[in-house]
Amino acid sequence: MQHSSEGKKLVILGSGESGVGAALLGQAKGYDVFVSDGGALKPIYKEKLDKAGIRFEEGTHTLEEILTADEIVKSPGIPEKAPVMQAVREKKISVISEIDLASRYTKAQSIAITGTNGKTTTTLLTYHLLKEAGYNVGLAGNVGHSFAEQVIEDTFDWFVLELSSFQLDDTYDYTPTVAVLLNITPDHLDRYHYSLEEYAQAKLRITRNLDSSSYFVYNADDRVIQQEYQSVFVDTNDLPFSLHRRPDIHCAGRYVAETTLRLDIPQVQDDDHEDVSIARSPLIGQHNRQNMAAAILAARVAGLSVKQIEAALPTFSNADHRLQPVGEIGGAQFINDSKATNVEAAWYALDGVKAPLIWIAGGTDKGNDYSTLVPLAQQKVKALICLGVDNAKLRAAFDGVVPLVEETQDVRYAVHRAAELAQAGDVVLLSPACASFDLFKNYEDRGRQFAQAVSELVKS
Repeated sequence: MQHSSEGKKLVILGSGESGVGAALLGQAKGYDVFVSDGGALKPIYKEKLDKAGIRFEEGTHTLEEILTADEIVKSPGIPEKAPVMQAVREKKISVISEIDLASRYTKAQSIAITGTNGKTTTTLLTYHLLKEAGYNVGLAGNVGHSFAEQVIEDTFDWFVLELSSFQLDDTYDYTPTVAVLLNITPDHLDRYHYSLEEYAQAKLRITRNLDSSSYFVYNADDRVIQQEYQSVFVDTNDLPFSLHRRPDIHCAGRYVAETTLRLDIPQVQDDDHEDVSIARSPLIGQHNRQNMAAAILAARVAGLSVKQIEAALPTFSNADHRLQPVGEIGGAQFINDSKATNVEAAWYALDGVKAPLIWIAGGTDKGNDYSTLVPLAQQKVKALICLGVDNAKLRAAFDGVVPLVEETQDVRYAVHRAAELAQAGDVVLLSPACASFDLFKNYEDRGRQFAQAVSELVKS
């Protein structure tokens, strides 16, 4: 749908990757563009705006200028309660997301993926499957480059987009070909009046424009989705998936064995069902079986054959720090799962790895309750190395549960000690269940230092 934009004023609030992309697209389409950021602009983005001759301000929001906008594109990070947003709402100026703006100017079809956990893995895997099958496909949203900036040239036939609930909040017209909802667990509730229902409805906005030509892939095992989706009236092709046999619901994708996903999608299949083997996929754990089910269903309705999907699965490498193999010492595999900054993520890792474990955990505790991890630790963990400034809570939970509990504040020592304790066939797993800010800059820094320590030990 093309909009007449000649001479209209477009104000962009926030100047990250999405804001600057929206500014460049707006300018290319004939808008008079102004960018306003309450904080400081990164030098790389300043340079882009300067080069394009787009006006901007930083460190302030000049309301006289902002309130003359015909339309506003708002960065997903700006909350509704910010004073600038209250002023904009009072004036009733139309506010959209970068996703909405970009979708007006592209002819490409798209697969949009949201959910509390697993979005990035599923987005990257779906993109990988399409790319390996020879599709002309772009990657955008929370990963890759700005959707709006890629639409200026508009050379792709497909896009795979990772969308957060914040991005969906300001999306009105965008219609994906395939919408994917992985799961809904309590997160970011401060932005949704501490209501899980309100947060769930924000996620379900991804379905608002779907029709009989589109598809909705969702996790049938997720209680919140099951409950909330009933209140949404959407006439589309539902493709639920499950890890189990579900007599109560017809699943488009379900696991009939640990490594066999059975597809039953009458809309695109000639046979009554097709089986996809995920045996050669490098992804570990049951949450990744859900992520794979979602990606495979999306790829299948986008036109890939089972053969193309099975051929591409083994060559996928996930984003760093997510159950990422980083080396082998004395027959023991070292896995970096530094992204596991909460108990739920660590549970998936402990559950997913099938070998005996030397577990490295700890960091900044966010009020964690470790009780759900105790049965898995009892069953699988030979030793726990606590890597944190204060390990009292971890020790209280696992002393007596795990045969050996030690602590250190040095990641190199943790790797050395784990290598001494591990036997061939074991896995040394960094899955902290905690934030990283006590000893590291962030989870990436923690993961990199762990991987570095492993590779130094391999060399020596």
